[in-house]
Amino acid sequence: MARRLNPWRWVILGLAALYFLVPLAASVIFTVDVPGQGVTFDAYSQIVSTDGFTSSLLLSLELAGATIAIVLLLMVPAMVALRLAAPRLRPVVEVVCSLPLVVPPIAFVAGIATVLKWGPEYLSRTPLFKTFVAVQNPGFPFVLVLAYVVMALPFVYRALDSGLRAIDVRTLVEAARSCGANWPQALVRTVLPNLRGALLNASFLTLALVLGEFTVAQLLGFQPFAVWIYSVGGSQAQLSVAVSVLSLLVTWALLLALAGVGGRTRTSSSRG
Repeated sequence: MARRLNPWRWVILGLAALYFLVPLAASVIFTVDVPGQGVTFDAYSQIVSTDGFTSSLLLSLELAGATIAIVLLLMVPAMVALRLAAPRLRPVVEVVCSLPLVVPPIAFVAGIATVLKWGPEYLSRTPLFKTFVAVQNPGFPFVLVLAYVVMALPFVYRALDSGLRAIDVRTLVEAARSCGANWPQALVRTVLPNLRGALLNASFLTLALVLGEFTVAQLLGFQPFAVWIYSVGGSQAQLSVAVSVLSLLVTWALLLALAGVGGRTRTSSSRG
């Protein structure tokens, strides 16, 4: 049976490779083949010097860092507490964390925009008015961080849930508590080192989400990296595609690095 399935496996892998590599190859050819000039790499050499590239990329990285920190600070203690104290609530938490996959991004951002418009009208004479203004600061729009935290919940939940299923959390916590550690110390010193792979997976998925998210940022009027690529594409198509190709390659490199780190972690833990 295994020998019969092996050729089909290679056929499926080949079709999947064609599905992903052919559009990528076409994009690369489009960026380097200039009619009348031949092959040139000017589109790639102009990326760094293009107006708005550095600022938009740094903004996206800052948003990604803040999103990763907040979503992990929220989800890791909640998932550990759920597994130790309230396992019956796991289906409820799973449904709540999966809701961002059901709600369309257009409806989600429409709700955010309605709240942001409603706040100054009714809270202009209260201290909360400054809060509504601060979260919409173009230099660092914290409202995007809040939106990305909600959008990242399904991916972070799945990554952490699979990591917690692979370890005996209760035994680790009880052993740490019996040695005199308090709850935060037990979480940091015993649980988190065993969740390194799950934390890396959750962080990478969140990073990819923030770097590629377009709808929420565009409709709210901010310009992180994905919106900048779209705005550049209107006047410089080759440059826009070149940036997209580079961002895709960087994402793949991060994925391979993550897989390598996770493999070394599993190898070291199995040896231990």
